[in-house]
Order: sequence, then C-alpha cells, then structure tokens
Amino acid sequence: MNKIVLITGATSGIGLACARKFAENGDRLILTGRKVDRLNDIQEELSAKGTEVKTLVFDVRDREKAEKCLSELPKEWQEIDVLVNNAGLALGLEPEYAGSFEDWETMIDTNIKGLLTMTRLIVPGMVERDRGHIINIGSVAGDAAYAGGNVYCATKAAVKALSDGLRIDVANTAIRVTNLKPGLVETNFSNTRFHGDDERAANVYKGIKPLTGDDIADVAVYAANAPAHVQIAEVLILATHQASGSVIVRK
Repeated sequence: MNKIVLITGATSGIGLACARKFAENGDRLILTGRKVDRLNDIQEELSAKGTEVKTLVFDVRDREKAEKCLSELPKEWQEIDVLVNNAGLALGLEPEYAGSFEDWETMIDTNIKGLLTMTRLIVPGMVERDRGHIINIGSVAGDAAYAGGNVYCATKAAVKALSDGLRIDVANTAIRVTNLKPGLVETNFSNTRFHGDDERAANVYKGIKPLTGDDIADVAVYAANAPAHVQIAEVLILATHQASGSVIVRK
C-alpha cells in the first residue's frame, strides 16, 4: 500500500535522495525545507513523474511555524505513515574550548530540538492509528567523538538516545523506529560545516569513494518496506575504506 511519507530537510543531500527514492516506490510525499524555490523545483520534478507531492516551507527550529503548517494540511494528507527526520547539519571543526556559540545553538536547535518538534507533532497521530514509522538520520558521529566534532557528535549521540527512547515508548504499538547512521556521505554537508569553503569541503572526500545520498535513501526505503513484524532498529552505513568516525583510509 502506498504511504504518506514526510521528509524534513528535503531540498538537498540525503533528504532529496530520500524524496526521489520514496517517489520511485510509489509513495505520496510531504517535503519540508526552508528554500521555497528548491521545494517548488523538486515538486515539479517529481510530479512530472506521477508522484503526489505537498511542500511545506518552514525551519524545523521554528516550532510554531512547523505546527501551523502541519495543522493546515488537507485531511487527506494528515495521516502520515513515515516520518523521516533528516534535517540536520554540522558547523565548524574547532576544539570544544574554541567553538562558536552560534554554531552550537544552530546544531542543537536543528539536530535535537527540531527532531523532537517533528516527533512530538506527528507521532501522536501514529499512536492513535496504531501504525507508522519514524526514520531518524543519525550518524556514525553519534557512536564516538572525533577531533573537532565535539558538539555535532553530541547531537548525533542524542539522536541515538532519542531513537532508542522512542522505540521503548511505542513498543506496545505497531509503530517502528529506525536510526540510520551514515559515515562519510558526499553531499553539501562539508560545505555547510566549513561555512561555504568549497576547497576545504572537497578535501574531506579526497582519496576515498564516499557514500552518496542514494546509498542512505536505499536503506531508508528498505526499512520502511520491511514486513510489518520486522523493525530495522539501527543501521551503521560506512564507505568501504571507513572503519569508524575517525578511521578513514585514503588511497
């Protein structure tokens, strides 16, 4: 049965890849993001291929706007089957004692509080219907800190804890919770981390074939379509020459 899938941060990277993969699966999509032009372009692209798409323009850090947008969804779009909490980012790679307060607040407000906002707004409906799936995009960074990763790693460790906690909270229902933990994925992630420094961002992927957004989206679609009695609780996805968040062999 086709599902209604809501994806946050759907305008680029893993979020956009998920949108395209779930569209290929025949699902109906609610795509959220901050960039109205990008959302419109993606809606046009996917609609031309026969996918039903709704777009919602808001920043997950803005709880009031998120709540307003979701409350205004037409009735036929309100029973969301899959929530992909993808919106997130890393900023900076400084030692913890030299980090930017503003960067910290942005990461915490997006990666943790934004995820919590969407979970709080959508999961009660899933509980009421006794069905649904939450897919959180975590990171290998949530398993162990790496040099300069401090606050970003802490936010992704929080994603793991929140995923595990939610899974416990809904264990008496048919709702499933998945935490996907990608390693090195070539998207605009590093460009964002380095505040638009293209050369420094490109160096992150030199000497190794990194993962792509499609690689992560493939796992998300698989998890969402596993048999009802199967819960893909957690998946760590690494490039072949990456062993952990800090061990990468470049050739």
